[in-house]
Amino acid sequence: MTKPRGFEFWRNTLKGSRYVVAPMVDQSELAWRLLSRRHGAELCYTPMLHAQVFVRDANYRRENLYNEVNQEDRPLIAQFCANDPEVFVQAALLAQDYCDAIDLNLGCPQMIAKRGHYGVFLQDEWELLEKMIKLADEKLSVPITCKIRVFPEMEKTVRYAKMLEKAGCQLLTVHGRTKDQKGALTGIACWKHIKAVREAVNIPVFANGNIQHLSDVHRCMEETGVQGVMSAEGNLHNPALFEGRSPPVWEMAEEYLEVVEKHPPCSLSYVRAHLFKLWHHTLQIHQDLREELAKAKNVDGIAEVNRQLKQRCQEEMAKDESEWTQTGLPFPHWICQPYVRPPPKDPSSENGQTAQKTKAVCVKRAHEDSDGPPNDSLSKNKQKKQARNPYKNFCPELKPKYIRCEQCGNPKGNKCVFNLCRGCCKKKAFKEVADCPGHGLKFKTKALRQSNSETGSGLTNGKPNNQTDVSPAVPDVNITCPKEGFVLDLGDNGI
Repeated sequence: MTKPRGFEFWRNTLKGSRYVVAPMVDQSELAWRLLSRRHGAELCYTPMLHAQVFVRDANYRRENLYNEVNQEDRPLIAQFCANDPEVFVQAALLAQDYCDAIDLNLGCPQMIAKRGHYGVFLQDEWELLEKMIKLADEKLSVPITCKIRVFPEMEKTVRYAKMLEKAGCQLLTVHGRTKDQKGALTGIACWKHIKAVREAVNIPVFANGNIQHLSDVHRCMEETGVQGVMSAEGNLHNPALFEGRSPPVWEMAEEYLEVVEKHPPCSLSYVRAHLFKLWHHTLQIHQDLREELAKAKNVDGIAEVNRQLKQRCQEEMAKDESEWTQTGLPFPHWICQPYVRPPPKDPSSENGQTAQKTKAVCVKRAHEDSDGPPNDSLSKNKQKKQARNPYKNFCPELKPKYIRCEQCGNPKGNKCVFNLCRGCCKKKAFKEVADCPGHGLKFKTKALRQSNSETGSGLTNGKPNNQTDVSPAVPDVNITCPKEGFVLDLGDNGI
């Protein structure tokens, strides 16, 4: 049977989905997907799965996909991160019976993706990506899709998208931000890049970026011409976004906890993280309950914190409106609404310092400055680390550059004799019976030691090499016992 392709795949298999919940690490689990589908989402992605771990670890497969099979949770696309064509296809083959398509993550910009060499950090390796997608398209019984970020140059972004389409990609999700637009530098996604891609390819395109309300979804589809719109942050703060509603936070929280109870198991860390997102604005005011939520040991404990927050908010609602409208938010803080990241601070104007002065924070601080005021240009987490270690360096330009392992791309050991990471070095040293002092591996030394031990014992199969039994000579000894008045004679053979 021929698998569906392009627009046929989108119309028939994905049922013409327009409202899409993004793949989010540890956040788009089954319970959250079911909640989102109740409130307007038409297509969901699994959290990003690591292809290599998925292949080798049966528990990982069971916990992240196999035990989550649910007829309500369709259509569903499983997303993988990978940098090896064979490993990617092996993982996809194990997953294809549990989803409607396989997505290759080419958009993750986080540091863990840089260290593992996947996500957006593959966007310049077109030959590798073409090979991965072609092989997957040939071997899989379900379509292959991709999620990408844009290049600063629109023309290069279009060529990139067309290359993926030619390789076999059947649906493309375009996040309108570049590799460097993350964290404090997230900024605004460029819908013009998305529109250019949509006009250049002959496969369905989903847009991602700048989605906070249902009106943004409609405006994005109108301006770009895409087939669907994907939301991540907007969905986490308001799972009813695609429904066009902004309900009270406790309504969504209670419903989510109900789904969690109905569809176990769900990691407590996932549940807690979702409640932090939903109650984000309220927890800025009721900070004592933020700590209680962080300390909760089970779902019942989290439900109790949710109940207390609900009670406090309802008490506020009964008061004068002027007391709870001074938050600077478009809605009261207990209403589901997006969180807008503050723009990055301008280092040239902050506290009257010049850009040159502010840049000096990248240099290691002298010992005598260790008791000085905290460095405001660093995040709170980094300030805590610097308080513990005043000499810690946070400047990327001054950090050591790691050399990649020749086989897997992970950082190699600095003193490895094979120029490999520990995992690859261990395999090679074992295979070649060699030593690597840098990684503390001594296969050759142990083999020699064992060989010398067997040779030195003079044993062959547990028997003496020479069948003549030669006993050590024992000298003649006479022992006198004065008390008893006799002499004990030890002859040639001893006693």
